[in-house]
Amino acid sequence: MPIAAMTPCRHQGCRALVAKGYCDEHKQQSTRKQFDRDRGSANSRGYNYKWQKARKLFLAEHPLCVECESNEKVTAANVVDHIIAHKGDQVLFWDESNWQPLCATCHNIKTATQDSSFAGRGG
Repeated sequence: MPIAAMTPCRHQGCRALVAKGYCDEHKQQSTRKQFDRDRGSANSRGYNYKWQKARKLFLAEHPLCVECESNEKVTAANVVDHIIAHKGDQVLFWDESNWQPLCATCHNIKTATQDSSFAGRGG
């Protein structure tokens, strides 16, 4: 059986030679892009005008990042985080006992390490 010729990775500018498609580095990036396309827009996931109003009110009532506070730092919260990822469950999405105020840095860390489909994959 003949061996297929190696070809450049399909990612623009990458010179890595692969048997087919993308190199390992760009295959992971391609998977992330597909994940973003598949999950839909923020509006379709419930982050609409009604959410923006509720978020603004919640942050007015809870102005400090709870994670920073637990580390004895004072940082303004600018994200309303769902403590338990709602994954489309509208009851859980709107349950205020499942909300916490976080700064963007703490939210990004939490999302990357706990909520993301990429958690545990090194990316």
